[in-house]
Amino acid sequence: MLRRLPYSESWENRKEIEKHIKEPLDMDVIWKIEHNEIVEITTPVLITQHDGKYRLCGDFKSLNHYTKADRYLVPRIPHALDKLAKAKYKTKMDCMKGFHPNGVKPNSMKLLRIICHMGIDEYTRMPFGMTNAPAHIKRMMNTTFKEEILEG
Repeated sequence: MLRRLPYSESWENRKEIEKHIKEPLDMDVIWKIEHNEIVEITTPVLITQHDGKYRLCGDFKSLNHYTKADRYLVPRIPHALDKLAKAKYKTKMDCMKGFHPNGVKPNSMKLLRIICHMGIDEYTRMPFGMTNAPAHIKRMMNTTFKEEILEG
């Protein structure tokens, strides 16, 4: 990662970025950095979700390149659907905010800085865009719901 200028964004995307920066700021998921004394900094990227809404991710490709991948296996879909077919009740959980409850070690926060037209922000909680974040969330859910998963 290098020190870089923010991407040039359309006015529509700027408004979305502002919205997606304000919410985590209010929740202490990120905080403002007045002076970036180090070179690690990246840009945010708006990802369009299946429902047409946006999700803000950090473009952490450079950092992910140096990260040892956690290859946590996800169950096969047909196996999961077979278990669901026998269920009396079914429910669904939205894990979109599942990343943010997970803290980041203080010495890692400096690697999780993003820059946009609003300035520089640093993640204090797990951001979207990290290569091992989905594996971490899946492992956490399997641990939390171990009994329910075993019962089917």
